[in-house]
Amino acid sequence: MGLQRAWTRRGPLACLLWPLSLPFGLLAALRRAAYACGWLRSQRVAVPVVVVGNVVAGGAGKTPVVIAVVRHLQSRGWRVGVVSRGHGRRTDDGRPVIATSDPRDVGDEPLLIHQATGAPMQVDRDRVAAARTLLAREPGLQLIVSDDGLQHLALQRDVEICVFDDRGIGNGWLLPAGTLREPWPRRCDIVVHTGRQPAFAGFHAPRRLDDHAIGREGRRVPLADLAGQGGIVAVAGIAQPQRFFEMLAERGVRPHACIALPDHHDFDGWQPPAHTTLLCTEKDAAKLWRVAPDALAVPLLLAPEPAFFSALDAQLSSRHGHQAA
Repeated sequence: MGLQRAWTRRGPLACLLWPLSLPFGLLAALRRAAYACGWLRSQRVAVPVVVVGNVVAGGAGKTPVVIAVVRHLQSRGWRVGVVSRGHGRRTDDGRPVIATSDPRDVGDEPLLIHQATGAPMQVDRDRVAAARTLLAREPGLQLIVSDDGLQHLALQRDVEICVFDDRGIGNGWLLPAGTLREPWPRRCDIVVHTGRQPAFAGFHAPRRLDDHAIGREGRRVPLADLAGQGGIVAVAGIAQPQRFFEMLAERGVRPHACIALPDHHDFDGWQPPAHTTLLCTEKDAAKLWRVAPDALAVPLLLAPEPAFFSALDAQLSSRHGHQAA
């Protein structure tokens, strides 16, 4: 949390780390130049590619945006596949994501995306390989959405969507002195803000918790029933766990304990508190349910303004026309 706070301003810690950001920025610039000059090869696949990612480190709301984009495109008739690196998984190979996949093998975010959309999905460190494998397995696909990958320049893309939260670009410095993975501004087709107070121009897509928590077998518990209830413990293994705890409090659910764990925590060997009602994020649920089957997951909902989807449709139409059936 100290580093997260340091990234919001150019204070003593950020200034101390600033020299380390210089080689980081230089390497990023050299890599971009290598692709621009053709020294490194950028490859196109057989269908349009939409990349949803961010230039800030962790927790901006990329995964809900991916889900919203895929669902929208499906509603427009596109047959959509999804590729991802699968951050935080224990495996290193390329593999398909199915409903019964172990999140430790495919990644918690890819599993959540697949379960939420039903879209065919492949994880691989090499997103070009992931896209080609997915197209070979599902030859009817008309479009691929890349979960993350703004900096994965080997895969050519047709539309880039960059996601920000209320942090904006923080103090404007590169990692590790700031939150930026690459300098901003950069070329980008669509900017979307998932926070409450966008720091600069872009489309608004606020996040909120669902009205119900969900049990392992699909049992739905209204959050209103949990408001004021004792014995509640909240746990989150996400980039910004405090935000989940704050959103619970905003809905009147005030846990007597909040447990913040590292992003993509696998819960192996984790001991849940006894005699409590355990609340977690939907991202954590598949892993947590292995050790705490009675835990309740609280889904995160995204509500993009209609203009965001109109802009996406316009981008795809201007480049390829609507190829859906």
